[in-house]
Amino acid sequence: MNLSEILSPQIIKSIELLFSTSIEKVEFQITRKDFEGDITMVIFPLLKVIKGNPMDIGTKIGTYLVENVAEVEKFNVVSGFLNLVISDDYYLNFFNTIKENQNFGFVSASPNEKAVMVEYSSPNTNKPLHLGHVRNNLLGYSVAEIIKASGKKVFKTQIINDRGIHICKSMLAWQKFGKEQTPETSGLKGDKLVGNFYVQFDKQYKLEISELITQGKSEDEAKKIAPIIVEAQQMLLDWEAGKPEVIELWKKMNQWVYDGFAQTYQNLGVDFDSYYYESNTYLLGKEVVQFGLEKGIFEKDPDGSVWIDLTPDGLDRKIVLRSDGTAVYMTQDIGTAIQRVKDFPDVGGMVYTVGNEQDYHFKVLFLILKKLGFEWAESLYHLSYGMVELPSGKMKSREGTVVDADDLMEEMTETAGKISTELGKLEGYSEEEKAKLFKTIGLGALKYYILKVDPKKQILFNPEESVDFAGNTGPFIQYTYARIQSILRKATFDISSTIAIDLHQKEKELIKQLELFPEVIQNAAQNHSPALVANYTYELVKEYNSFYQSVSILGEEDMNKKVFRVQLSKKVAETIKLAFKLLGIEVPERM
Repeated sequence: MNLSEILSPQIIKSIELLFSTSIEKVEFQITRKDFEGDITMVIFPLLKVIKGNPMDIGTKIGTYLVENVAEVEKFNVVSGFLNLVISDDYYLNFFNTIKENQNFGFVSASPNEKAVMVEYSSPNTNKPLHLGHVRNNLLGYSVAEIIKASGKKVFKTQIINDRGIHICKSMLAWQKFGKEQTPETSGLKGDKLVGNFYVQFDKQYKLEISELITQGKSEDEAKKIAPIIVEAQQMLLDWEAGKPEVIELWKKMNQWVYDGFAQTYQNLGVDFDSYYYESNTYLLGKEVVQFGLEKGIFEKDPDGSVWIDLTPDGLDRKIVLRSDGTAVYMTQDIGTAIQRVKDFPDVGGMVYTVGNEQDYHFKVLFLILKKLGFEWAESLYHLSYGMVELPSGKMKSREGTVVDADDLMEEMTETAGKISTELGKLEGYSEEEKAKLFKTIGLGALKYYILKVDPKKQILFNPEESVDFAGNTGPFIQYTYARIQSILRKATFDISSTIAIDLHQKEKELIKQLELFPEVIQNAAQNHSPALVANYTYELVKEYNSFYQSVSILGEEDMNKKVFRVQLSKKVAETIKLAFKLLGIEVPERM
């Protein structure tokens, strides 16, 4: 039971006794640093039901708590705020209950708990993963881990966009310009090889458009009749018709890409429980349209197309089936959502990790699924996130100006190595140990820099800034963890005993910060925000470094204090490691 859970019923009881009235809940906040106290009750909301001066009300409640609640030692009232000083015993007892808990803050899912499916990544098989995909993957993976830690079952999934004209562009360019290249003969990862041909197609397409314009065609006309685009469109028709040689080429090139993606996912440290492929799902949902027509949810136009009118809901009229009977993306997404619940009956909700340019699409999708009567549609969430930009501006896939995910991870590792070497803290490391450390620091820097930002905000990514060993960065937090490991290695005495001491203010502040961790996990899960975990970890590390600078640990003469401070250091390190695990970040044992 945390402090607010202990104090709330006592404060509600005091208000009944002192003022003959009742309230449903108490509003707390952390006491500001410039006032004495550990937790603050906000008095202002009480003025709706209690007539009087906030100072008098606060003084009466504070006096009652000191006299009747063992945890409350003293109080002070500042304006409309009741600041409570909590006893050392409370914090010592709390610390002793968590110090051996290896999964402090994590909640196990109950057997009857409905699962949440988290979709992320969902790339196209015509190009390698880039910086935008990195943010998507890191967000999706971290949110899945946080929801799991909050006490729910989680399934991680993705839908791979493996069909359509963009896929045919890469295939056609390989046929024309590839000279039978493979990942093996070219020495390139399969996704990079295929991506190169997507860029090659665009170059050839632009060249043909330019030639047609010089022959007197308008730009719009040239774009439609350029030979290479006409061939790509025919290839798509051949794929849809199941033409064997097109299907064979499609399977071969897609497999190159899947193998490349798998390597990138492994390096990035993300994983999936299931995979869906658009080539298998693009026809799903068509039968649901018939159901929706029978229920009067959809309506058919004279040309045979099927629509849903969402104007009464503040949206627009949306097509779900074209007049020729073909499905649109919305239809496919409806069918895929329904199929997922069939495949995973435990699923009671879904999280879609997709950029904010699709905000409207998901509003429509969720509303349609609710109107179709699916209970789980009430628990759908669009994890909408802002784009990642570079100082040089936006990325463009067709022009080959994207920041490749593999190259980025390699660059981050190299930058981490360069900075670590300059700092000169690598004595006694083998080359293999250095390589592992540089990767841990580099990827930690990348992940933390991206995840510490609220998902809804855009990011201007600066690789050099992210690998700084000071400030709100991954390496700064990793360095503090490694510093604590050094203390633990030097503490050769027994630290298993339960200690009772008078707490130093810095020790108390550190325990208070630890106490927040379970609540941070729950809030991060509810808000789908790894940024809450990231920034909590930074605050914990700042508090620890203040403690480290203010008190002696291994040099302390009082053995009880020494043991307690090592125990406290150990728990902080364990909490950093758990928090970073939720962000998919590793911590080094030494730096």
